[in-house]
Amino acid sequence: MTRLIVAAGGGGDAVAAAMLHAALYGDEGPAVILTYAWDRLLIDPVPGPRYADDFTGLEPLTPAVWKVPEEARPIAPAGSTLPRLAAELPHTMVLLDPIRGAEGITRQLAELVTHLRPASVDLLDVGGDVLARGDEPTLKSPLADSLTLAACGQVNVPVRLLIAGPGLDGELSHEDLRNLLGPTVHTFTTKDTDPIAPVLDWHPSEATGMLAAAARGVRGTCEVRDAGLPIPLTDESPTVHEVDLDEALSRNELAHALMSTTTLAEAESLSREICGFSEIDYERSKAFRLQGQKPTMLDPESALRQLAEFEAEARSRGVTHTTFRHLTEILNLDGSQRDDLRRLLISSRPEQHAAPLWSVNQ
Repeated sequence: MTRLIVAAGGGGDAVAAAMLHAALYGDEGPAVILTYAWDRLLIDPVPGPRYADDFTGLEPLTPAVWKVPEEARPIAPAGSTLPRLAAELPHTMVLLDPIRGAEGITRQLAELVTHLRPASVDLLDVGGDVLARGDEPTLKSPLADSLTLAACGQVNVPVRLLIAGPGLDGELSHEDLRNLLGPTVHTFTTKDTDPIAPVLDWHPSEATGMLAAAARGVRGTCEVRDAGLPIPLTDESPTVHEVDLDEALSRNELAHALMSTTTLAEAESLSREICGFSEIDYERSKAFRLQGQKPTMLDPESALRQLAEFEAEARSRGVTHTTFRHLTEILNLDGSQRDDLRRLLISSRPEQHAAPLWSVNQ
């Protein structure tokens, strides 16, 4: 029996999909996870998602669908977490390629469903920004989720839309989402995080990291992203809710407009028109700013001193936790130094490691 889980936004949604499968279908065989190769600039310095042509070693499943084995590699200078996920998780990772817009993704879904004949198809979004209208001032990255929603709304098979960790992506708050969420399907616990624990040690997703931390009982306020966004960790944070997919598609103006798109450039243009921006433009601007900047070398003594200063300031703002990704950016370190920083901090102050987060309380 095969379960197909579509990771709505790529990145950490794919890791959360593995956690969801363990929680809901753990007694069955591995899942097939359809996901973007769309990582943050810390991992992939090339703005936007990666296409099939950006990899070597992909394996064809259907004319439009490619499996990402652990041997696959992104073509430099691009980067991707998918081959490593394929190596460390038992599930089959399949590339969601948006190069031909929502119509192309719809074709990939249709071919994959015909090929797999899955027992179920779940569309999973961590945080809930897939339910945005498109005009919310806190919205930051609607394009990826809206493209997958648009495609799932057109495929001729039942698709269950699931929202995990409402509000954890920092785009729509739990209060904004409260009246949009359907019944609770599951509440993650520590046991559910065990299958992905090794991945959480290195994967940079902040939303899925907070989801796992909340499942392990962490509560408080977590500061994330380069802008230092505060995210509350509450008893609602580890929950998974079902939402009617047709209602979500009707509410999401961008997803509705994207349904007939045949290129990613066309989808971007609609995002600028409806939402006022494209998240890929943001990545382009940030990548341009980072050009020529020399990251600070990791000096343990200096890093611990700067960390103490940051923690004092964070506590004064009511912050209790942060992510190692945020600390990497705070200390002006290169993304490749994130693991070294993590090891330094955990070895120096193991009592502050609220895996996979960092506690700023001393």
